[in-house]
Amino acid sequence: MRSAQQILAGADVIAVVGASRDPSKPSHSVPLQMLRHGWKIIPVNPFVDEVFGVKTVPTLADLPEPVDLVDIFRPAADAVDIVRQAAAIKAPAVWLQTGIISAEARRIAAEAGMEYVEDSCLAVERAVGNLTKLR
Repeated sequence: MRSAQQILAGADVIAVVGASRDPSKPSHSVPLQMLRHGWKIIPVNPFVDEVFGVKTVPTLADLPEPVDLVDIFRPAADAVDIVRQAAAIKAPAVWLQTGIISAEARRIAAEAGMEYVEDSCLAVERAVGNLTKLR
């Protein structure tokens, strides 16, 4: 298994489940930072039409293209079903943000052959690894 930084460095397109329009929430600022550093971000949120100027999709099944990583900003109880959905679309990796831990989600990801990161922040790993997609 690759490290969190290796997974992030290898990803180009990230679906962010639970992306928020509220700029005070990490579920807004973290994906926005990733966008600004060159990753393609597809916000997944059934309650809004767009987040940081990017059109949202209501579910992972509605994604317009394959993604390299599914980033989850939802409670651990929701992560289990989201990881199942990620497996259904054959996402190669899932990432549960800081504070989100789920043994069941980890098991589902392992059974589906997906790489798995939990309790870690994309933006922190990006900064620590000095990662960017900008050329």
